[in-house]
Amino acid sequence: MIAGRLERTDAPINPMSHVWRRRVAKSSRWLHIYLSMFSCVVVLFFAATGLTLNHPEWFADHEVTTMTSGQLDLRWTSTSTTDVAKLEVVEYLRRAHALSGAVTDFIVDDTDASVSLAGPGYVADVRIDRDTGRYDLMETRLGFVAIANDLHKGRDTGPAWKVTIDIAAILLSLISLTGLVLLYFMHRHKLTGYLLVGLGGLVTWGVYASLVP
Repeated sequence: MIAGRLERTDAPINPMSHVWRRRVAKSSRWLHIYLSMFSCVVVLFFAATGLTLNHPEWFADHEVTTMTSGQLDLRWTSTSTTDVAKLEVVEYLRRAHALSGAVTDFIVDDTDASVSLAGPGYVADVRIDRDTGRYDLMETRLGFVAIANDLHKGRDTGPAWKVTIDIAAILLSLISLTGLVLLYFMHRHKLTGYLLVGLGGLVTWGVYASLVP
């Protein structure tokens, strides 16, 4: 009788261990909730653009291309000079045609010059005749979805947006990790939860290992 009672007696709880577990659980819950709320928009953005990136054919007909010609000041392009006044040319083209994007190429040879500007969902190419100062501009706008896709990839977006992508990746990692920590303290669902985490990882690996060429 006494032995049976002793066997059923729970082991004493370490007060420090109990306090530590409560603090970890509380901190993880707080971080998980507020990081999720703070990054809700960016998580939704990268989720949605992951889908549109995977199906570019859905939005292939949104491309708009325009062709324009114009005249530059010969002092900027003349073949009598060794180089082209690149800054003046680019600034004039931006003002005259409301071009956007950053300069990705400015190539100068003996008789011609070419300028390329690019941004998310946007490309502008200019061909310049140095002898006459005449130029032809081809401007292509790929639409809102293409802009979002390029933002997802960080293509032609500049350093500030690349930092934004890094921050988004860190936030998503923290949300996932704090979710795993929270699951540890959900005793009734812990085993099922971790089994599902493992199953999800195995399914992902299985698709990669067996179905990806």
